Amino acid sequence: METSPFSSQPIDLPVDMNTADLLERYGSGERDFRGIQLIGVDLSHQDLSGANFRQSNLQNTNFLGATLVGANFREAKLTAANFDQATLILANLIGADLADAQLVKADLSEAGMRSVNLVRANLNQAVLRDTNLNEAILDHATLHHAVLVEASLSRARMLATDLSEANLEHANLTNALMNRAILRGASLVGALLAGATLEGADLQEADLSRAKLLSTNLVNVNLSQANLRGANLSWSSLRGANLRGATLYRTRLSWSNLSGADLTDAVMINAKLDYTNLRRTDVQGTIMPDGFTMGSQG
Repeated sequence: METSPFSSQPIDLPVDMNTADLLERYGSGERDFRGIQLIGVDLSHQDLSGANFRQSNLQNTNFLGATLVGANFREAKLTAANFDQATLILANLIGADLADAQLVKADLSEAGMRSVNLVRANLNQAVLRDTNLNEAILDHATLHHAVLVEASLSRARMLATDLSEANLEHANLTNALMNRAILRGASLVGALLAGATLEGADLQEADLSRAKLLSTNLVNVNLSQANLRGANLSWSSLRGANLRGATLYRTRLSWSNLSGADLTDAVMINAKLDYTNLRRTDVQGTIMPDGFTMGSQG
C-alpha cells in the first residue's frame, strides 16, 4: 500500500487561492496545497519543487519552464495545462488528468505516471527515462523524438499514438494496446513487447533489434525496412504484414503466422522458421535462412 510523503493536514488553506497567495505560502515554507482551485493562472518559471497539489484543479494553468521536482499532482485535474520545458523529475502524477496538456521538452524522468490520462497530449521531445506509465492512456498523443529509455508502459493504451523517431530502448510494453500507433524510425532496441497488440501500426524503418515480441499481434503492421535482427517473434501473428526490405537476420519466427505477409527483398539469413506459417507469403527477392535468394537464377 502506497503512503504519501505529504501526510500533514493543511492549516487554514482556502480551496480557492490566487497566484500571489500560493507563492507567498510556498516561500514561507508551506508545501501542502492539496485540493486547491487555481485555474488558468501563470506559474511559469516558478520553483515549486516538493509541493503537494494532490486532487487539485489546475486545468489550463501555465507551468512553462517551472521546476517541479518531486511535486505531487496525484489525481489532479491538469487538462490543457502547459508544462513545456518544465522539470518534473520524480513527480507524482498517478491518476492525473493531463488530457490535451502541453509537455514539449518536459523532463519527467523517474516520474510516477501510472494510470495517467494523456489523451491528445503533446510530449514531443519530452524525457520520460525510467518513468512508470503502466496502464496510462495515451490515445492520439504525440511523442516525436521523445526519450522513453527503460520506461515502463505495461498495459498502457496507445491507440493511434505518434511515437515517430522516439527512443524506447529497453522499454517495457508488455500487453500494451497500440493499434494504429505510429513508430516510424523509432528505436525499440531490446524492448519488451510480449503480448502487445500493434494491429495496423506503422513501424517503417524502426529498429527492433533484440526486441522480445513473443505472442504479439502484428496483423497488417508496416515493418518495411525495419531492423529485426536477433528479435524474438515466436508465436506472433504477422498476417498481412509488410516486411519489404526488412532485416530478419537470426530473427526467431517459430510457430508464428506470416500468411499473406510481404517479405519481398527481406534478409532472413539464419532466421528460425520452425513451424512458421508462410502460406501466400510473397518472398520474391527474399534471402532465405540458408542464404538462397528466392527468384534468383541458378
